Amino acid sequence: MAKRKVQRRVRTIVGEDPTAVVWCEIHKGIPKPPADVHRAAGKGRLKPGHHWLLYVGAVAFFFVVVPMMLIDRLGDRLVGTRSEPRSGRGAGGRSTAADRRAVDGRESGGGRGEDPTNGVFDGDWNLTAGRLLLGWYTQSPNPKRLVMLTSDRVCVAASPRRRLSPRKADDFRIVTEYPYSEVRVEGEAGQPRGFATFRLHFSDGSWLELGRLAEPDDADRFLRVVDPTVNQ
Repeated sequence: MAKRKVQRRVRTIVGEDPTAVVWCEIHKGIPKPPADVHRAAGKGRLKPGHHWLLYVGAVAFFFVVVPMMLIDRLGDRLVGTRSEPRSGRGAGGRSTAADRRAVDGRESGGGRGEDPTNGVFDGDWNLTAGRLLLGWYTQSPNPKRLVMLTSDRVCVAASPRRRLSPRKADDFRIVTEYPYSEVRVEGEAGQPRGFATFRLHFSDGSWLELGRLAEPDDADRFLRVVDPTVNQ
């Protein structure tokens, strides 16, 4: 459960004891909006900010680990060329199984279409969910959001920091809120921990799906509160 520090902060910013709270994220990457829509919205960032240690790790990986891997692979290849036949195909000039798998993969994958919304929202950038996405990381570079259900509205809070602990965060603030006349929260109780999601359905017909629910006990309670089959 969220520690008392978090609970006190929630009560302070919403002015009451919430019905349920849960830390969550956009569980997939935000789709790329049309250039004119993104520009009109201020060209805000579409990806979360990263801690400086991540960049240090990336630099170390590319300048230390990658060269070592290339040297090791080059050594294996030089040894292999001395013992393998010159032809890249199997006996009799026939394609190897790896060759056939590569061709089959190209043929089967060539005609598949991709979901432009990535299953994140309904796809209309001009409606509520789309506008919320366009400002998601402008409100905070941190991917985590605290969704709080109160007696009359749904509040979404964020921390200005790039990193936070869901159990100890105490500087989050409300970045957006909607009365229940404008939003409906839908989810199913009993979803596998670590894979559970829920949706914010807005009155204009748009929706946004959220996942990566932190604090398992809070997540379970949140989903029980919003599951219509539990509350019938």
